[in-house]
Amino acid sequence: MKVVILAGGKGARLRPYTTIIPKPLLPVGGGMPILDVVLRQLASYGISEVHLAVGYLGELIRTYFGKEKYGMPLHYHFDRKPLGTAGPLANIKGLDDTFVVMNGDVLSTLDLNELIKFHKSKKAIASIATYNRDVYIDFGILKIDENRYLTDYIEKPTLKYSVSMGVYLFEPAVLEYIEKGEYLDFPDLIRILISKRERVVSFPFDGYWLDIGRHEDYEKAIEEFDSIKDKLFKGKE
Repeated sequence: MKVVILAGGKGARLRPYTTIIPKPLLPVGGGMPILDVVLRQLASYGISEVHLAVGYLGELIRTYFGKEKYGMPLHYHFDRKPLGTAGPLANIKGLDDTFVVMNGDVLSTLDLNELIKFHKSKKAIASIATYNRDVYIDFGILKIDENRYLTDYIEKPTLKYSVSMGVYLFEPAVLEYIEKGEYLDFPDLIRILISKRERVVSFPFDGYWLDIGRHEDYEKAIEEFDSIKDKLFKGKE
């Protein structure tokens, strides 16, 4: 199976760290970059090859990892203009079977084999790994009807959402909905698939997951890496 890793973002929320270092090269444990962790995990699942969609400081990523890592050939794709998160897929050749797309800054114990098994059982064109996230609102929330009368008052509620983990499983047919050279983000792609009555499913996950795109999450990843590292590489390694 082939994997596409999205590693082209500027990581603006992690400045000043990302001023001279691309986010995928930020170290999370023992000097190991987050992207190195991701690649090692993929290798443990027997992934055949990896395509990296790079942009901002992409040459540093290519210089660091080279053409092969953990026995997997690495292919780099530089976009001449921003194409969003889904747009780059149209420029990658050879995605002719079920393939994985994921962000290059995800630290998780997600079992890729379980995601693949779930995806196949649902006969879906797209599966999204999802995580339950609580959002605490530090205000009193008012519910008001069309006549401006209050119908409820909820003090500092906690809202529960299923959020995307930044890990997707796609069938090649999804590429028919991505126009080459045009900007497209994954939320827009998913909405297109839904509007076309394609089968899109959610794979629920309740293990360890962090997207290190924010300072607080990056710092948390550094603090917790040693305690979870033994659970990160449990594929075929």
